[in-house]
Amino acid sequence: MAKSNQDKFHGWHSLIGAMLTYGGISGTLTYAYGVFLPVMSQEFGWSRSFLSGPYTLLMMMGGFLGPLAGLAIGRFGVRKIVVFFNIIVVLGLLGLSRMTEPWQLYLFFGLMGGLGMGFAEYLSVTTIINNWFVRHRSLAMGLLFASGGIAGFLFPPMISCFISGAGWRMSWVFLAAIHLILAVILAGIMIRNTPEELGQVPDGAKKSLWPDRVGFLSTGTTYSTPVDWTLGEALRSPVLWLLIGIVSIVFFVSTLLSAHQVAYLLDLKYSPMVSASAFGLMLGTSIVGRVLSGVLGMRFSGRYLAMFFLTLLCLGVVFLIAAREIIFVYLYAIFVGIGMGGMIVLAPSLIGAYFGRTNYPRISGWTMPVATVAFASAPVAAGYLYDITGTYLLPFGITAGLLFICVILAFFARPPQKKELENKRV
Repeated sequence: MAKSNQDKFHGWHSLIGAMLTYGGISGTLTYAYGVFLPVMSQEFGWSRSFLSGPYTLLMMMGGFLGPLAGLAIGRFGVRKIVVFFNIIVVLGLLGLSRMTEPWQLYLFFGLMGGLGMGFAEYLSVTTIINNWFVRHRSLAMGLLFASGGIAGFLFPPMISCFISGAGWRMSWVFLAAIHLILAVILAGIMIRNTPEELGQVPDGAKKSLWPDRVGFLSTGTTYSTPVDWTLGEALRSPVLWLLIGIVSIVFFVSTLLSAHQVAYLLDLKYSPMVSASAFGLMLGTSIVGRVLSGVLGMRFSGRYLAMFFLTLLCLGVVFLIAAREIIFVYLYAIFVGIGMGGMIVLAPSLIGAYFGRTNYPRISGWTMPVATVAFASAPVAAGYLYDITGTYLLPFGITAGLLFICVILAFFARPPQKKELENKRV
């Protein structure tokens, strides 16, 4: 007798499709640009500051398009959005291979790449996970975001080899082909919008999926809302704004450290190799944090896990401030990497668990502009404080203080109840 649709759970296929999309965008856009930047600067004679503009535009569009992307996903379904906007990314990458004028860099990378980031990356892939998983949401989310870390590890050296062997123009063509295969063709084949369109239910009909057969992966009593919240209800909930505040500070810390940690370590007379290797170690251990967060999230409450990972982040920044000995440099990289990786997974998991599946893209989409302002302002704020004080102690000290506050806020981020909103209306 043939197995029913219920036995052929498609969620893991959709997860793989989401991983290909997220890893593809991370590898061909987020982590690729820095490899091309010095080569293009040398060929065209454009300054590094000018060449930073398209990347800033890419990241800003990726955040500010969140509300519009949420509406589009709700209207057309995540699969169509992923395929359509990744085709735009492919065309943009091909355009970069023919670029001769400055405005073309802003068009092909900043604008077209930004459309892909805004519509087909974070919001789309986390929507896929929240549609398909409830019991195994955190595990699936951990695997999803681990794909971005793996892409950050693999793509830069691969691109460097491409450029050395075939030149930077042909390398953009190679990336376009890779992106077409991963994020358009394979992702389009594997992703399905919801379990309901295949006659299935989230996590499958039976508790017989492979995580349930592995003891430490089996699910505990973690919270998942019994009813879906509307966008308006979620925006009126103080808990959502508590989560938005925590996520914004985490993004603020992430970009501040990424922009200034190497310069800070060089100021402390560490070699360029030590300074760069600390950054690489942080990225590598973030993969561990992402997977660890996914596994632990199946057993423990999200807000307590947030307290744990935020504490690691805070301690990591303290180690950075005290980094007069090299052991503290590596402790900083490990603690911040694991803490940051864990929070990347927890943020969308908590929003999905607290506010439900149906309106997740709309609700989560409205969190992105706030977080975008935070991460866009962080490098400038830290640079300004450094200029007026001549040291990084003040910006790093403020960063540690903000993270300590987040640990406290996470404790109060209890699952919201709709009756609280009803009491407010009375």
